[in-house]
Amino acid sequence: MEYKDYYKILGVPRTASEAEIKRAYRKLAREFHPDRNQAKDAEDRFKAANEANEVLGDPKKREAYDQLGPNWQNGQRFTPPPGWGGARGGMGGAGGGDFSDFFSTLFGNAGGAGGGFDQGGAGFGGPPRDQQAKLSIALEDSYSGATRNISIGNRTLNVRIPKGVASGQTIRLPGQAPRGGDLLLDVTFSPHPLFKPEGRDLHMSLNVAPWEAALGQSVPVQTLGGTVELNLPAGTLSGRRLRLKGRGLPGSPDGDQFVTIQVQTPAPETDAQRQVYEQMQAQFPNFDPRTRSTS
Repeated sequence: MEYKDYYKILGVPRTASEAEIKRAYRKLAREFHPDRNQAKDAEDRFKAANEANEVLGDPKKREAYDQLGPNWQNGQRFTPPPGWGGARGGMGGAGGGDFSDFFSTLFGNAGGAGGGFDQGGAGFGGPPRDQQAKLSIALEDSYSGATRNISIGNRTLNVRIPKGVASGQTIRLPGQAPRGGDLLLDVTFSPHPLFKPEGRDLHMSLNVAPWEAALGQSVPVQTLGGTVELNLPAGTLSGRRLRLKGRGLPGSPDGDQFVTIQVQTPAPETDAQRQVYEQMQAQFPNFDPRTRSTS
């Protein structure tokens, strides 16, 4: 029976941390998965990496394996030391079919892989597979770019949100899914109190006073990048939509912000205010609001 140098198989030192072992395994699993790599030795190297990870990714198995000492060479003739058996108690492998005689001799063939990076319970065996999840972000995260911590299963991941990402797009996290696959985060926008997104464009309503609309005054408008001034054309009607070019979400090209005007008419509360409306009525004898278009 040949000795297996699991550290050499994964390409890590014997002092490697758990995180370093996980990264090394994920890289090899993606590189040599038979569905992706058609080389003659790809399947063998994939199985070897899987077996190495089964041992080094489990603290109890790794501790037992390290008891064999660091002086063995990969492929060297190996016989278990007298009295060996401490690694078997409750630490069975994932089944003998995919593992070597070396592994079976040390750890047995009982089912139940040890703990490892697959927090979703998929175990160590099998090919890498991608996993999809939803990620709800604020519009401000897309506008400026951001970094957020998210929980997947019992893991916390640090996710960089690209500037300009739109709802419906996907953020890919290589190697963060079970068995070394990629985690695919489908982006959605959380409801915003002011804006409604459509692609990279933003839509909002803006209340204005009758005199602002009638006289064509400049009014402040909130955007994701701050407050800007919007020049109302004289005689602007309620329902008219105006565009702030390039004030939507960033991209190629940047989105626009569309502002729908809502003219708010104050109710008269005094005789003087009522007289103002009566004077307006007298000054515009030919005005018929029911024949005017909002365009």
